[in-house]
Amino acid sequence: MKKFFLLGISIALLACQQQSENDLKTLYSLPKKLKEVSGIAYFPETKTLYTLEDSGNKNAIYALNSKGKLERTITIGNAKNVDWEDITKDKQGNIYIGDFGNNDNERRDLCIYKLPKSELNKDLASAEYKVSFSYPEQTEFPPKKKEMFYDVEGFFEHGGYFYLFTKNRSKGFDGTAFIYKIKNAKGTQKAEKIGEFKTCGNYNHCVLTSATISPDGKKVALLSHDKILLFKNFKGDLFHKGTQTQIELNHFSQKEAVVFKDNNTLLIADEKTNKVGGNVYEFKLLSN
Repeated sequence: MKKFFLLGISIALLACQQQSENDLKTLYSLPKKLKEVSGIAYFPETKTLYTLEDSGNKNAIYALNSKGKLERTITIGNAKNVDWEDITKDKQGNIYIGDFGNNDNERRDLCIYKLPKSELNKDLASAEYKVSFSYPEQTEFPPKKKEMFYDVEGFFEHGGYFYLFTKNRSKGFDGTAFIYKIKNAKGTQKAEKIGEFKTCGNYNHCVLTSATISPDGKKVALLSHDKILLFKNFKGDLFHKGTQTQIELNHFSQKEAVVFKDNNTLLIADEKTNKVGGNVYEFKLLSN
Protein backbone atom coordinates (compact mmCIF):
# COMPACT_ATOMS: atom_id res chain seq x y z
CA MET A 1 0.00 0.00 0.00
CA LYS A 2 2.83 2.41 0.71
CA LYS A 3 5.48 1.03 -1.63
CA PHE A 4 6.54 2.12 -5.09
CA PHE A 5 5.82 -0.30 -7.88
CA LEU A 6 5.83 -0.04 -11.64
CA LEU A 7 3.70 -1.96 -14.08
CA GLY A 8 5.05 -4.42 -16.61
CA ILE A 9 3.21 -6.29 -19.29
CA SER A 10 2.60 -9.79 -20.59
CA ILE A 11 1.66 -11.01 -24.04
CA ALA A 12 -2.10 -11.23 -24.75
CA LEU A 13 -3.83 -12.45 -27.89
CA LEU A 14 -2.06 -9.81 -29.95
CA ALA A 15 1.33 -8.20 -29.52
CA CYS A 16 1.36 -5.15 -27.30
CA GLN A 17 1.82 -1.69 -28.72
CA GLN A 18 3.39 1.28 -27.01
CA GLN A 19 1.77 4.65 -26.51
CA SER A 20 4.09 7.34 -25.26
CA GLU A 21 3.06 10.37 -27.30
CA ASN A 22 0.93 12.01 -24.63
CA ASP A 23 1.97 13.48 -21.32
CA LEU A 24 0.17 13.80 -18.03
CA LYS A 25 -1.56 17.13 -17.63
CA THR A 26 -1.73 18.36 -14.03
CA LEU A 27 -5.25 19.60 -13.31
CA TYR A 28 -4.89 20.63 -9.67
CA SER A 29 -3.29 19.79 -6.34
CA LEU A 30 -5.26 17.72 -3.87
CA PRO A 31 -6.38 19.42 -0.63
CA LYS A 32 -3.60 19.23 1.96
CA LYS A 33 -5.79 17.24 4.36
CA LEU A 34 -5.97 14.37 1.84
CA LYS A 35 -2.55 12.82 2.25
CA GLU A 36 -3.28 9.18 1.39
CA VAL A 37 -5.77 9.15 -1.47
CA SER A 38 -6.36 5.58 -2.61
CA GLY A 39 -9.22 5.78 -5.13
CA ILE A 40 -11.33 8.17 -7.21
CA ALA A 41 -14.78 8.11 -8.85
CA TYR A 42 -16.02 10.74 -11.32
CA PHE A 43 -19.48 12.23 -11.97
CA PRO A 44 -19.37 14.04 -15.34
CA GLU A 45 -22.75 15.70 -14.95
CA THR A 46 -21.50 17.76 -12.00
CA LYS A 47 -17.75 17.47 -12.76
CA THR A 48 -17.32 16.14 -9.23
CA LEU A 49 -14.55 13.80 -8.14
CA TYR A 50 -15.15 11.60 -5.10
CA THR A 51 -12.16 10.21 -3.28
CA LEU A 52 -11.19 8.38 -0.09
CA GLU A 53 -8.15 7.46 1.97
CA ASP A 54 -6.88 4.07 3.07
CA SER A 55 -6.14 2.43 6.44
CA GLY A 56 -5.62 4.65 9.45
CA ASN A 57 -7.90 7.34 8.05
CA LYS A 58 -11.52 8.38 8.51
CA ASN A 59 -14.57 6.43 7.38
CA ALA A 60 -15.38 9.24 4.96
CA ILE A 61 -15.39 10.12 1.27
CA TYR A 62 -14.61 13.56 -0.10
CA ALA A 63 -16.25 15.50 -2.94
CA LEU A 64 -13.94 17.74 -4.97
CA ASN A 65 -15.06 20.24 -7.61
CA SER A 66 -13.39 20.73 -11.00
CA LYS A 67 -10.75 22.98 -9.45
CA GLY A 68 -9.87 20.54 -6.66
CA LYS A 69 -11.67 22.42 -3.91
CA LEU A 70 -13.12 20.24 -1.15
CA GLU A 71 -16.89 20.76 -1.39
CA ARG A 72 -18.12 18.15 1.07
CA THR A 73 -16.87 15.56 3.53
CA ILE A 74 -19.31 12.65 3.78
CA THR A 75 -18.84 10.49 6.85
CA ILE A 76 -20.20 6.95 6.47
CA GLY A 77 -21.67 6.35 9.91
CA ASN A 78 -22.18 2.58 9.61
CA ALA A 79 -18.93 1.67 7.85
CA LYS A 80 -15.47 1.11 9.27
CA ASN A 81 -12.31 2.01 7.36
CA VAL A 82 -10.15 -1.05 7.92
CA ASP A 83 -8.29 -0.48 4.65
CA TRP A 84 -10.31 1.34 1.99
CA GLU A 85 -8.37 0.92 -1.25
CA ASP A 86 -10.63 1.99 -4.11
CA ILE A 87 -13.95 3.65 -4.92
CA THR A 88 -16.23 3.21 -7.93
CA LYS A 89 -19.79 3.89 -9.07
CA ASP A 90 -22.50 2.15 -11.08
CA LYS A 91 -24.58 3.49 -13.97
CA GLN A 92 -27.17 4.85 -11.54
CA GLY A 93 -24.60 6.93 -9.65
CA ASN A 94 -24.44 4.81 -6.50
CA ILE A 95 -20.98 4.68 -4.97
CA TYR A 96 -19.11 1.60 -3.78
CA ILE A 97 -16.20 1.54 -1.33
CA GLY A 98 -13.74 -1.32 -1.50
CA ASP A 99 -12.55 -2.28 1.99
CA PHE A 100 -10.26 -5.02 0.74
CA GLY A 101 -6.72 -3.81 1.40
CA ASN A 102 -4.95 -6.93 2.63
CA ASN A 103 -1.20 -6.37 2.77
CA ASP A 104 -0.52 -9.37 4.99
CA ASN A 105 -3.10 -11.62 3.32
CA GLU A 106 -4.65 -12.44 6.69
CA ARG A 107 -7.97 -10.58 6.68
CA ARG A 108 -11.26 -12.45 7.02
CA ASP A 109 -13.46 -9.33 6.91
CA LEU A 110 -13.10 -8.20 3.30
CA CYS A 111 -16.09 -6.24 2.07
CA ILE A 112 -17.58 -3.63 -0.25
CA TYR A 113 -20.00 -0.94 0.95
CA LYS A 114 -22.81 0.49 -1.19
CA LEU A 115 -23.53 4.19 -0.67
CA PRO A 116 -26.72 5.26 -2.47
CA LYS A 117 -26.54 8.34 -4.68
CA SER A 118 -29.18 9.97 -2.46
CA GLU A 119 -26.70 9.95 0.45
CA LEU A 120 -24.08 12.02 -1.38
CA ASN A 121 -25.67 15.32 -0.35
CA LYS A 122 -25.35 14.52 3.35
CA ASP A 123 -22.54 15.20 5.81
CA LEU A 124 -23.42 12.03 7.73
CA ALA A 125 -24.47 9.21 5.42
CA SER A 126 -25.33 5.53 5.75
CA ALA A 127 -24.28 2.62 3.59
CA GLU A 128 -27.29 0.76 2.19
CA TYR A 129 -25.62 -2.62 2.44
CA LYS A 130 -22.35 -4.47 2.73
CA VAL A 131 -21.05 -7.19 0.42
CA SER A 132 -18.79 -9.51 2.42
CA PHE A 133 -16.60 -11.91 0.48
CA SER A 134 -13.71 -14.36 0.57
CA TYR A 135 -11.42 -16.00 -1.97
CA PRO A 136 -12.08 -19.76 -2.34
CA GLU A 137 -8.45 -20.34 -3.38
CA GLN A 138 -7.16 -18.98 -0.07
CA THR A 139 -7.10 -21.64 2.64
CA GLU A 140 -4.52 -20.17 5.03
CA PHE A 141 -4.53 -16.79 6.80
CA PRO A 142 -1.88 -15.75 6.06
CA PRO A 143 -0.81 -18.14 3.31
CA LYS A 144 2.78 -19.14 2.64
CA LYS A 145 5.01 -16.27 1.57
CA LYS A 146 5.11 -17.68 -1.96
CA GLU A 147 1.29 -17.55 -2.16
CA MET A 148 0.50 -13.98 -1.08
CA PHE A 149 -1.96 -13.31 -3.91
CA TYR A 150 -4.91 -11.87 -1.99
CA ASP A 151 -4.37 -8.14 -1.64
CA VAL A 152 -6.49 -5.83 -3.84
CA GLU A 153 -6.21 -2.11 -4.57
CA GLY A 154 -8.33 -1.82 -7.71
CA PHE A 155 -11.90 -2.68 -8.70
CA PHE A 156 -14.94 -1.43 -10.60
CA GLU A 157 -18.66 -2.19 -10.93
CA HIS A 158 -19.92 -3.32 -14.31
CA GLY A 159 -23.16 -5.02 -15.36
CA GLY A 160 -24.22 -5.83 -11.81
CA TYR A 161 -20.87 -7.31 -10.79
CA PHE A 162 -17.69 -6.13 -9.15
CA TYR A 163 -14.36 -6.95 -10.77
CA LEU A 164 -11.28 -7.03 -8.53
CA PHE A 165 -7.66 -7.07 -9.68
CA THR A 166 -5.18 -8.48 -7.19
CA LYS A 167 -1.91 -7.03 -5.97
CA ASN A 168 0.67 -9.81 -5.75
CA ARG A 169 2.83 -9.66 -2.60
CA SER A 170 4.40 -13.10 -2.96
CA LYS A 171 8.01 -13.98 -2.33
CA GLY A 172 9.55 -14.89 -5.66
CA PHE A 173 7.21 -12.45 -7.40
CA ASP A 174 6.51 -13.36 -11.03
CA GLY A 175 3.96 -10.68 -11.96
CA THR A 176 0.88 -12.86 -11.58
CA ALA A 177 -2.39 -10.96 -11.07
CA PHE A 178 -5.83 -12.54 -10.57
CA ILE A 179 -9.21 -11.20 -11.65
CA TYR A 180 -12.13 -11.93 -9.32
CA LYS A 181 -15.84 -11.43 -9.93
CA ILE A 182 -18.43 -10.75 -7.22
CA LYS A 183 -22.17 -10.18 -7.68
CA ASN A 184 -23.35 -6.74 -6.58
CA ALA A 185 -25.75 -8.00 -3.93
CA LYS A 186 -26.08 -7.77 -0.17
CA GLY A 187 -24.71 -10.64 1.85
CA THR A 188 -21.73 -12.98 1.97
CA GLN A 189 -20.20 -14.41 -1.19
CA LYS A 190 -17.34 -16.45 -2.55
CA ALA A 191 -15.41 -14.40 -5.09
CA GLU A 192 -15.17 -16.16 -8.46
CA LYS A 193 -11.75 -16.24 -10.08
CA ILE A 194 -12.34 -15.59 -13.79
CA GLY A 195 -8.77 -15.22 -15.00
CA GLU A 196 -5.18 -14.34 -14.42
CA PHE A 197 -2.38 -12.64 -16.31
CA LYS A 198 1.19 -11.55 -15.74
CA THR A 199 2.71 -8.12 -15.74
CA CYS A 200 6.46 -8.77 -15.35
CA GLY A 201 8.78 -10.49 -12.91
CA ASN A 202 10.20 -7.46 -11.12
CA TYR A 203 8.27 -6.80 -7.90
CA ASN A 204 9.27 -3.14 -7.84
CA HIS A 205 8.00 -2.50 -11.35
CA CYS A 206 4.84 -4.52 -11.84
CA VAL A 207 2.19 -4.15 -9.13
CA LEU A 208 -1.34 -2.83 -9.76
CA THR A 209 -2.74 0.04 -7.68
CA SER A 210 -6.14 0.87 -9.20
CA ALA A 211 -8.61 -0.19 -11.91
CA THR A 212 -11.36 1.40 -14.00
CA ILE A 213 -13.65 0.64 -16.94
CA SER A 214 -14.71 3.13 -19.62
CA PRO A 215 -18.33 4.39 -19.70
CA ASP A 216 -18.99 2.38 -22.87
CA GLY A 217 -17.51 -0.76 -21.30
CA LYS A 218 -14.98 -1.24 -24.09
CA LYS A 219 -11.75 -0.42 -22.25
CA VAL A 220 -10.26 -1.42 -18.91
CA ALA A 221 -7.34 0.54 -17.49
CA LEU A 222 -5.06 -0.70 -14.70
CA LEU A 223 -2.66 1.67 -12.98
CA SER A 224 0.87 1.43 -11.68
CA HIS A 225 3.15 4.22 -10.53
CA ASP A 226 4.31 5.17 -14.02
CA LYS A 227 2.27 3.13 -16.49
CA ILE A 228 -1.22 2.21 -17.61
CA LEU A 229 -2.11 -1.31 -18.72
CA LEU A 230 -5.01 -1.02 -21.17
CA PHE A 231 -7.26 -3.94 -22.15
CA LYS A 232 -9.38 -3.61 -25.31
CA ASN A 233 -11.15 -5.86 -27.83
CA PHE A 234 -12.27 -8.34 -25.18
CA LYS A 235 -15.46 -10.39 -25.19
CA GLY A 236 -17.82 -10.25 -22.22
CA ASP A 237 -15.81 -9.86 -19.04
CA LEU A 238 -12.72 -11.75 -20.19
CA PHE A 239 -10.76 -8.51 -20.11
CA HIS A 240 -7.35 -10.21 -20.02
CA LYS A 241 -8.15 -12.14 -23.23
CA GLY A 242 -8.28 -8.97 -25.31
CA THR A 243 -5.37 -6.91 -26.55
CA GLN A 244 -3.05 -5.38 -23.97
CA THR A 245 -1.29 -2.08 -24.41
CA GLN A 246 1.39 -0.80 -22.07
CA ILE A 247 1.24 2.98 -21.86
CA GLU A 248 4.22 4.87 -20.51
CA LEU A 249 3.21 7.92 -18.48
CA ASN A 250 6.77 9.27 -18.43
CA HIS A 251 6.19 10.35 -14.84
CA PHE A 252 6.98 8.45 -11.65
CA SER A 253 5.09 9.03 -8.40
CA GLN A 254 2.98 7.09 -5.92
CA LYS A 255 -0.06 6.86 -8.17
CA GLU A 256 -2.92 5.17 -6.35
CA ALA A 257 -6.11 6.02 -8.24
CA VAL A 258 -7.47 6.05 -11.79
CA VAL A 259 -10.91 6.61 -13.35
CA PHE A 260 -12.24 7.21 -16.85
CA LYS A 261 -13.41 10.81 -17.31
CA ASP A 262 -14.85 9.82 -20.69
CA ASN A 263 -14.21 6.95 -23.08
CA ASN A 264 -10.78 8.27 -24.08
CA THR A 265 -9.62 10.28 -21.08
CA LEU A 266 -8.28 9.14 -17.71
CA LEU A 267 -8.05 10.99 -14.43
CA ILE A 268 -5.19 9.87 -12.18
CA ALA A 269 -4.35 10.81 -8.58
CA ASP A 270 -1.16 10.32 -6.60
CA GLU A 271 -0.02 10.71 -3.02
CA LYS A 272 2.56 13.34 -2.17
CA THR A 273 5.83 11.65 -1.22
CA ASN A 274 9.18 13.44 -0.86
CA LYS A 275 7.61 16.61 -2.32
CA VAL A 276 6.50 14.72 -5.44
CA GLY A 277 2.83 14.22 -6.33
CA GLY A 278 -0.31 15.07 -4.40
CA ASN A 279 -2.13 15.97 -7.62
CA VAL A 280 -4.93 15.02 -9.96
CA TYR A 281 -3.84 14.55 -13.58
CA GLU A 282 -5.54 14.10 -16.92
CA PHE A 283 -4.27 11.69 -19.57
CA LYS A 284 -5.79 11.34 -23.03
CA LEU A 285 -5.60 7.94 -24.68
CA LEU A 286 -4.90 7.66 -28.39
CA SER A 287 -8.12 6.90 -30.23
CA ASN A 288 -6.77 4.07 -32.36
